[in-house]
Amino acid sequence: MTKQELFDKFIEIMGEFAQIRAVAALRDGFIMTTPFTICGSVFLLLANLPVPGYAEFMASLFGTDWTAPLNAVAGGTFSVLALIVVLSITYKFVENEGCDAMMASILALSTFLILMPPTILSKGGETVADIIPKAWVGSNGVITAILVAFFVSYVFCYCEKNHIGIKMPDAVPQGVAKAFTALVPGMIFFTCASVLYGLCHYIGATTLPELIFKVIQTPLQGLSDSLAGGTVIVGLQSILFWAGIHGPNVVGGVVSPLLIANSLDNQHLIDMGMTLVNNPEAKIFTCQINDVFVKSGGCGLTLGLLLAGIFTAKSEQLSSLLKMAFVPGLFNINEPLIFGLPIVFNPYLLVPFVIVPLIAMFITYGAIASGFMAPFSAVQVPWTTPPIIAGFLLDGWQGAVVQIVNLAIATVIYFPFLKAQDRAFLKEEKGDAEAIEETDKAEAAIEP
Repeated sequence: MTKQELFDKFIEIMGEFAQIRAVAALRDGFIMTTPFTICGSVFLLLANLPVPGYAEFMASLFGTDWTAPLNAVAGGTFSVLALIVVLSITYKFVENEGCDAMMASILALSTFLILMPPTILSKGGETVADIIPKAWVGSNGVITAILVAFFVSYVFCYCEKNHIGIKMPDAVPQGVAKAFTALVPGMIFFTCASVLYGLCHYIGATTLPELIFKVIQTPLQGLSDSLAGGTVIVGLQSILFWAGIHGPNVVGGVVSPLLIANSLDNQHLIDMGMTLVNNPEAKIFTCQINDVFVKSGGCGLTLGLLLAGIFTAKSEQLSSLLKMAFVPGLFNINEPLIFGLPIVFNPYLLVPFVIVPLIAMFITYGAIASGFMAPFSAVQVPWTTPPIIAGFLLDGWQGAVVQIVNLAIATVIYFPFLKAQDRAFLKEEKGDAEAIEETDKAEAAIEP
């Protein structure tokens, strides 16, 4: 099998992978969490704005506890992320199957809550019961939420499509009929959750979320936080996008839960009064590295390509495209370049499109590991925030400097490849012009 055949087979497999129902639901479900994480980030950012003297000024106006209302918003968004995840993934999965998505989502939420630890220990050592523990409905419970969502979705759709349930007469209102139809799958979910709860409680003196966190989520987060894991994540999303598959969506659907959990773990350290700089417990590779520092201007760090085009473009095709794509690129929208230049299946731009974001990842990772930048907390910025501004909002002047360095290196690397592309466009345009000239001469010779 040739290299091209191997590559084609790889792209075919990844394309099929992206169409798997569970993968599509995972991707779309996490997209639905965006309003919660972004809005929560705005309030966290207001509570931790990286401006010297800001905290002292706000405390002088509103008192020492001025951040409490802002942190309450974070508690109602980031701290219940697993609840949002179990609802959103179930809803998207069941909706795509054409079944009753709302009822399935509610059943999934109840199933998830049955599995939760029923008590917590207070700071004074007392056991507090009848609570929903935010420690396990936040980032620590994300993997459990995903598994519950998939289980409920598959079983619920199977029951509905095969008419497994209590069938009510046609005269009964539709809403009532749907409620009775959900009784059978509901009993299945709650019975399974009860059995799992009992097994974990009586055999291991634990709960399913705690067990999954220890056995699955912690090792996966550790892998995603490594330099090798970051290399796979960043490189794969660029390769797939070059091949016409939306790499950030495909890869992000799988790794976003882990990267978000990494940033929320860092936020937990801050909430405990610990610093993140040079803290061995802090996670380095978080969603902010991938979204803000690796994808400035869009996947492939294509803002560097646009900046290189200022010094390169001589062909009419490239010049006009860069003018059209520059403003969207400042806001991290690069579809005009991906499909208009195009970058997709473009041999001239494959190498920089993969190499540039990897280098940016190495630089950002190194800046955090060396202590130049602090690891990122739960604070995020809207994905359309322009580069440099986004870096400053996340990590002060250090974040802005790292983004500037990444952009400068990206511009330098893209330059020779874009120059070769521009020469190809010029040659093509010259050939077209000569062909038009020959056609005009031929038509003039035919005319009497």
